[in-house]
Amino acid sequence: MKLNGIIVALCSVGILNAHAENVAIAKSSLVGDGIVEFVPQGFDQTKTPSLILKEEPTAKGSVPSDWELYPQFTVMDGKANASLGLTGEISLYGGGEVTGPLLRNGQYIKLWNTDTGAYGVDGGKRLYQSHPWVLGVRRDGSAFGILFDSSWKSELHTNSDKIEFNTEGALFRIYIIDRESPKDVLKGLAELTGTITMPARWTLGYHQCRFSYGSEQKVREIADNFRSRNIPCDAIWMDIDYMDGYRIFTFNETTFPDPKALNEELHQKGFKAVYMIDPGAKVDKNYHVYQSGTENDVWVKRPNGEIYEGKVWPGYCAFPDFTMPKAREWWSNLYKDFLALGIDGVWNDMNEPAVTDDDIPEENHIGTMPYDTPHRGGGNLPAGPHLLYHNAYGRLMVEASYEGIMKVNPEKRPFLLTRAGLLGYQRYAATWTGDNWAGWDHLKLSVPMSITLGLSGQAFNGPDIGGFLNNTDADLWAHWLGFGVFLPFARGHACAGTNDKEPWAFGEAIENTSRIALERRYRLLPYFYTLFYESHKTGLPVMAPVFFADPKDLRLRSEQQAFLLGDNVLVIPAFAENPVLPYGIWENMTLIDGEYSDKYQAKLKIKGGSIVPVGKVIQSTTENSFEPLTLFVCLDENGKAHGQLYWDAGDGWNFQCGDYSLMTFSAEKKNNQVKVSLASKEGKRKIEKEIKALNVELMMNGKVYKGSGSLKKGVTINL
Repeated sequence: MKLNGIIVALCSVGILNAHAENVAIAKSSLVGDGIVEFVPQGFDQTKTPSLILKEEPTAKGSVPSDWELYPQFTVMDGKANASLGLTGEISLYGGGEVTGPLLRNGQYIKLWNTDTGAYGVDGGKRLYQSHPWVLGVRRDGSAFGILFDSSWKSELHTNSDKIEFNTEGALFRIYIIDRESPKDVLKGLAELTGTITMPARWTLGYHQCRFSYGSEQKVREIADNFRSRNIPCDAIWMDIDYMDGYRIFTFNETTFPDPKALNEELHQKGFKAVYMIDPGAKVDKNYHVYQSGTENDVWVKRPNGEIYEGKVWPGYCAFPDFTMPKAREWWSNLYKDFLALGIDGVWNDMNEPAVTDDDIPEENHIGTMPYDTPHRGGGNLPAGPHLLYHNAYGRLMVEASYEGIMKVNPEKRPFLLTRAGLLGYQRYAATWTGDNWAGWDHLKLSVPMSITLGLSGQAFNGPDIGGFLNNTDADLWAHWLGFGVFLPFARGHACAGTNDKEPWAFGEAIENTSRIALERRYRLLPYFYTLFYESHKTGLPVMAPVFFADPKDLRLRSEQQAFLLGDNVLVIPAFAENPVLPYGIWENMTLIDGEYSDKYQAKLKIKGGSIVPVGKVIQSTTENSFEPLTLFVCLDENGKAHGQLYWDAGDGWNFQCGDYSLMTFSAEKKNNQVKVSLASKEGKRKIEKEIKALNVELMMNGKVYKGSGSLKKGVTINL
């Protein structure tokens, strides 16, 4: 059969042989600018529902006549697969949360969300999340992406001559994006799967966590240490030990007798409070969550109709069947009384879902529910086995959690952190890279891991700084924090039984190193906030690979030590050895006096032609960053520069109604003067009230020229 210029072998999908059978493309259509949907013959949405797309795409026309990227669908032993043949020299990226190199040519991963301490399961080939997505960059800098719209248990192979996606389930659709640049492709991915919610500004500050701060007294001690030592921090996190016997939505009456008062005290000191909630509810007939879940018939059940019970922290637990609309509604309602205690953010963990049963015979079943565990579905989701819904369990959980938080605090932007996820979950939650190891290998790995998540739709991510498992020594902590403060999500975390990992835990010298590092992040918060706004609008990553500076420069394709923040700031961690850096004008940036005499601090460079907004050092985002606002300026070869600052109330939704300020600044050199001015302003917010003064620091030829003035009059610098 001739289809769009491609010969496709037909087969009867119902006849299953031991060999692979080609499956015809039943429909292909343009669903966006440079985005084509491919639907195989025999595709049934009741067998493979989309849990990735933000909405069903609509056809906008036929496939362009010059379109070259056609997938091949096959079925082997009843299991659907797909591949895309590649020609030419193509650099491959993506796959979401992965270990190994940034450049994914010759790599493969298993998409089966797994609780994997120190990334030890299957040699790190399967982690906590599933992103069936690959970005390809050609020699000329143009790019394409392929999205396999399936949540079935799968493997993704990214070989240089072929991308292969092999599932253990039914046929699925494919979306291919072909555009002029990697950035344009990621914008196309966002058109299909959505973008991050605009985060509240406090979430971009530093967060401190431990498994666990075991009492209200200890939490107060941690908070007071940050403030008395003048170390910036915005959030303290409560791990599972705040609960009564690990029962979710409860508090230990002895160690956390008055969480509302504790949270109010944290708020008065400029902190937010984040608490963990797992999916498993302890099987206990006297426990209100278990009682309610049973009465409302929301639990996952075994094939024989009995409630499925699996061991987690509390012992045997029941699990909500989040495929059911009534279960998601029930779950969301649990947050009402919980958040009324002044809780600011929620941490959904163990939601692969992780189960520690040791009596399941098949090796791959261990760690979660058996494959044949049924999910009842409802609404637009069909009933199906755990083999289909496992990878989507965490994604459906955070959707329900998000809705619950919105019900309680509709005037605030929800903050959710999740461990498990399926591509598309970025619409509801941020993420961290799970239970890493306090070692140099995982320190270095955290850079390509975070970059790859950003290249796979999840811009709001980061590792446990310092390493979660194992003891952390002073040198490792200082190196990790020295660049970790420039990752999108910045949280220090430590496992029970390991040494203290707060910024002051390693002695006075490392405390000073930590303070410098965190002060650098807080000075950059205006730039970070602007980047997050751009990501919210477009889907572009906050943290990007250096090849984004010049997609045609093949030297940069495998660089995974240095990274970009947006377009204009280059970060070079202190551990980096001979990093490959982009050509062009890149001047050193100094945020804190004396920072470069500290061997642990990452080097920062500003790109020629850019203006980067920075604030003053603050202890939390409850303070005004703009006393003063400082613009870092670096001219291009033509003596010009421009940059933007986005600012709003820091929380809430009024920015959607125009209550924001998006300012564009410009700089131009004429003779021996550089004039820096406000070129344009969008939005109704009167940010002039917050900006008490305007300073400019011009980096040119290794020198820094300083000047001051006002937003209205601008700043003129004499060279």
